[in-house]
Amino acid sequence: MIKRNCMKTIHRQLLQLNNHSQAGFTIIESLMAIIVVAILLTAIAPVIVLSTATRVQARRVELATQAAKTYTDGVNAGSIDSPDPVPANTDLGSVNAPNSGSFTSCDSSKYCGSKKELYCIDGDSSGKCENTNSRDFIVQAFRTGTATDPQAGYSIGLRVYRADAFQSGTTLKASKDQGTSKKGKSQNTFTGGIGDREAPLVEMTTEIASGATFSKFCSRLEDTNNTQSKCK
Repeated sequence: MIKRNCMKTIHRQLLQLNNHSQAGFTIIESLMAIIVVAILLTAIAPVIVLSTATRVQARRVELATQAAKTYTDGVNAGSIDSPDPVPANTDLGSVNAPNSGSFTSCDSSKYCGSKKELYCIDGDSSGKCENTNSRDFIVQAFRTGTATDPQAGYSIGLRVYRADAFQSGTTLKASKDQGTSKKGKSQNTFTGGIGDREAPLVEMTTEIASGATFSKFCSRLEDTNNTQSKCK
């Protein structure tokens, strides 16, 4: 009887030791799994951040392009006044970037201020553009000097900035910054951050043919070195 009880006690102790051993092994396995997952997450985290930032920036550039198209369509249709002209014989690409303190708030689908230069495209349907809002867009527009013949049309240049780039203390960029060595450029869609807020999202030139006749519009765009005109 004593021997049997002793054997039971020994068996019980062996079972307890076996259970403790299995429990310890499970904890070690869990820790190893956590470490492996942490290493994998650390490795793929930069890719996730880059992918998300690029997607957001690509969407922002797409919306800025739509804003530029909305503006040019409005000028062509006559529902938006033509922008102020730049001095004669000025290369549209060399026009300075706007002053960052040009506005703090202005109404949607209106020029900001008395000059016809900065136009508000409301991106969040709030009814106005604010220089603290990254979803609103400001179109900087400028055109060739006053046309001697309105039937010949004219060229305009456009830069589309985020509205929050117009905060005091920032220096807005353009394709050519006159008088400085700094060269600006429009933003890339591929980015690992929030993008260059000071640079335009879109920069372009286009032709406005509102009220122009084909022959005079064509003649203005025609190569002056071409002796045989094709504008009939």
